[in-house]
Amino acid sequence: MPSAPAPEKRIFIIAGEESGDQLGGKLMRALKARLPQGAAFSGVGGAAMQAEGLTSIFPMSDIAVMGVAAILQRLPLLLRRINACARACIAARPDVLILVDCPEFSHRVARRVRRALPNVPVIDYVCPSVWAWRSGRARKMRGYIDEVLTLLPFEPAALERLGGPPGTYAGHPLIERLRELRPNAQEARARKSAPPLVLALPGSRRSEIDRLMPVFGAALARVAAMYGPLDLALPAVEKHAARIENLARGWPIRPRLIHGEAEKFTAFRRARAALAASGTVSLELALSQVPTIIAYKMAAWETAIARRLIRVPSIVLPNLILGESAVPEFLQEECTAEALAAALAGLLREGPARDAQLAAFAKLDSHMTLPGGLDPSAAAAARVMQRLS
Repeated sequence: MPSAPAPEKRIFIIAGEESGDQLGGKLMRALKARLPQGAAFSGVGGAAMQAEGLTSIFPMSDIAVMGVAAILQRLPLLLRRINACARACIAARPDVLILVDCPEFSHRVARRVRRALPNVPVIDYVCPSVWAWRSGRARKMRGYIDEVLTLLPFEPAALERLGGPPGTYAGHPLIERLRELRPNAQEARARKSAPPLVLALPGSRRSEIDRLMPVFGAALARVAAMYGPLDLALPAVEKHAARIENLARGWPIRPRLIHGEAEKFTAFRRARAALAASGTVSLELALSQVPTIIAYKMAAWETAIARRLIRVPSIVLPNLILGESAVPEFLQEECTAEALAAALAGLLREGPARDAQLAAFAKLDSHMTLPGGLDPSAAAAARVMQRLS
């Protein structure tokens, strides 16, 4: 007598912002390819996850908040959403619970689910930055998270060192996009043309933009005085494009504003050097093999807190991945037009500073690519399947 077909797997998955929704959507697609019996997805997500079959129990925008002030302003709604999400997960009795980033929200849900359903495996996809600050979170996570799928290769060792749950490097989504980031032969030649294309990337948040735009403009004017004419391009975050354009009017050298990711990556493939705020863009530039200077400024009260809490030797992702100070960083009082200009001018010229960065960036692939050329969503799906078996 033939055996009954295996039932579809019930997967509860939570994402709280656009980047998590993109990761979650790719993971769902990879899981469906590995589950011939089918999968029923429920939880919270945006357009990418809903396109893959998620029924979101409420709009993801309800919990997509950043910053202390925004969280406090929306706190009653967030508390209601935590309760609703936990109740929905417990009622669904899933085969696995997957948290995609948004730890301030999703970890609170996971703790409640673990108390009610102690045998449901919980996977955290994207490691909270416990290696940088509030390291005590790692040990607490052991009580309600069974495995962390990390985007950065040093994070599994950091979790082990801090007494956290086991971690598995699943790969950063940028390694799937190396063809978009790397120059072809013609673009590589363009990097040597005159005037050189220089990128200015003052951040994606309004506070970053307001603090860095004036010093970036002054620094680039000094670079032009030292080096000569520049072809200056400024990729603008769409929601702040008007503000960036207005601030750029005060620059001694007017930049070309670049809109959209495709145009941004085209500029990366042709750029000679870049001046950028700290963030994921530092890794995009490093994988694009663009020598870069990193700068950052915070408010005085934020600086005081950061200096007490942050426990890493660098805030630059390529430096942390490589374990060396490959990319110079100028923070707070060191972030001056004079210092940035001197460092950036050194990267525009052939010489030791430029050569050292390019040599360091050449090592990133060996640190970040997965065995057999596996893509990150497939690697993450393989680990989830281990928990489902």
